[in-house]
Amino acid sequence: MADKIRFVNYPKQYQQLKTEFDAVFEEVMSNGDFIMRRHLEEFEHNLAQYVGTRHAIGVNTGTDALYLSAQALGFGPGDEIITVAHTFVATVGAIVQCGAKPILIDIRDDFNMDVNQIEQVITPKTKGLIPVHLNGHACDMDKIMELAQKYNLKVIEDAAQALGAEFKGKRCASFGDTSIFSFYPAKMLGTPGDGGMICTNDDTLARKLRAFRDNGRVESVDVIECFGWCTRLDNLHAAILDMKFKYFDKWIERRREIALAYDQGLIGIEGLTVHPRADATYFDVYQNYVIRTKRRDELVQHLRNSGIEVLISWRTPLHKQKALGLTHFNLPVTEQISNEVISLPMYPELTDDEVQIVVNTVWDFFKK
Repeated sequence: MADKIRFVNYPKQYQQLKTEFDAVFEEVMSNGDFIMRRHLEEFEHNLAQYVGTRHAIGVNTGTDALYLSAQALGFGPGDEIITVAHTFVATVGAIVQCGAKPILIDIRDDFNMDVNQIEQVITPKTKGLIPVHLNGHACDMDKIMELAQKYNLKVIEDAAQALGAEFKGKRCASFGDTSIFSFYPAKMLGTPGDGGMICTNDDTLARKLRAFRDNGRVESVDVIECFGWCTRLDNLHAAILDMKFKYFDKWIERRREIALAYDQGLIGIEGLTVHPRADATYFDVYQNYVIRTKRRDELVQHLRNSGIEVLISWRTPLHKQKALGLTHFNLPVTEQISNEVISLPMYPELTDDEVQIVVNTVWDFFKK
């Protein structure tokens, strides 16, 4: 059956902001402003100010943002980089594509890196950490940065799902040597296509990253500073993202309202664990609202049969993907969570009535 309640509703957002979407498209197309123009510079400036970093460098994807960060920080053959398996494959892929070796540690019940496991896997070959702020919830950045300083490690924050999230009043993506965002359409700030951003406070790194994204060029098309790639954030995407950015804080507020409604509506269901609610140390933005149950696959089928679109991230964790050669890692919490998680519909345009339908449908399943 067709979904009554979509996981993300792109057409609904377009209809609500149609006049502004169309105006942006007409402006960019009419002026021929396609590559590295004013809209990109303005969006980079606005995002850097929002996050609290000196620089923001627009690139083609969040995947490229990770890879270019790893290259700029000098990760390479013989190096070991610590991260997690409960993430999108690009996080680990950026390590492997540089010739370095991923070292995977387990996660906690908040779906983020178990910081208590970091120190025990550090060796003389360890050169970096990639914490992943999953579902719009920050990692424990105090511990991560303490260990990075102690062992002289570089930190890439994978904040693809955490624009606006905070740890102790400081925004994600402002802690590490570099940090990355994704503007994939389903992200809290998404574009109709692909897009990414790298943030940093390091002027030298920023210049290197700007060269990497544009075939080694920075200030002049005639001066090539290094071999690079062609991975720029297109101006049209930047213009659309900057237009949408005006509404971003309001959208976060709405996501938090929806999360609270799910919390209150789903509490008390035996056999169901609701999304972990953070204490005042954290400010969560709810890229995803995740529930857990040992009857996951049955519940997913029930929801889909009822016209509710849901997402499983990720049914097979990365260290169990045989083609990746990571099967030697023992990550019991990651494996358990991968067997239990479901992400419910979560987007600002979701109505209170739709949230209640999702809640009622979950209750109906557990009453059977």
